[in-house]
Amino acid sequence: MEFKLRDDFIKLGQALKAAGLVDSGLDAKIVIQDGEVSVNGEVETRRGKKLYPGDVVEFDGETIEIVG
Repeated sequence: MEFKLRDDFIKLGQALKAAGLVDSGLDAKIVIQDGEVSVNGEVETRRGKKLYPGDVVEFDGETIEIVG
C-alpha cells in the first residue's frame, strides 16, 4: 500500500493510524513500543520517528510505502 504525504514527513504513529492499521494513537504506541513495527527492515520503537518518501513500514503483514 502506498501512503502519500501531505507535508514533508509524517510520524510513525500517525502513519499507522492514517493507514488504518491501528484504531488509535494509543494502539500505535503499544505496537511500536512492543517492537512489532519495522521501518526500512529495522525494528523501530520510536513512535515519533519521522518518515519521508521512500521509507517502507511493515506491521502485521502489511507494508506501507511512503511516497511524496
